[in-house]
Amino acid sequence: MNKRKGDLIALAIDGEFDLIIHGCNCFCTMGAGIAKTIKQKFPEAYNADLQTEKGNQSKLGTISWAKSKTGNRELVIVNGYTQFNWRGSGRKADYEAIRAVFKIVKKEFSGLRIGYPAIGAGLAGGDWDIISEIINEELKDENHTFVEYQK
Repeated sequence: MNKRKGDLIALAIDGEFDLIIHGCNCFCTMGAGIAKTIKQKFPEAYNADLQTEKGNQSKLGTISWAKSKTGNRELVIVNGYTQFNWRGSGRKADYEAIRAVFKIVKKEFSGLRIGYPAIGAGLAGGDWDIISEIINEELKDENHTFVEYQK
């Protein structure tokens, strides 16, 4: 896992990544955290989310995705369904769903430069030490970068 500080969205727009992935709940909201920014900057990604069934728990561990034009190239934005709900306190991040999401990313998008935030460790309340280990295992031999948010 490569690590850097910065703004994942700005770095992606500047061409640092071919694919960015973020964690979503299963209710098609994208109303907080980085998901809200992705919804605003890349409406294609939100439209892909809206094509899935709202509130369907079987979405856990799956993805939806879209391509967006940034400059003269395309960026893949992956919505990873890593938590069922967003309400309430406590951990909402589902570690097995996170693992399943990254297995799919490796299978479907191997070879791309992948960027991501601390998926599941912010608003979803997961433990980044556990999550980063899962990501490292599932994206072994891939060019992937954790971007710690910094303005």
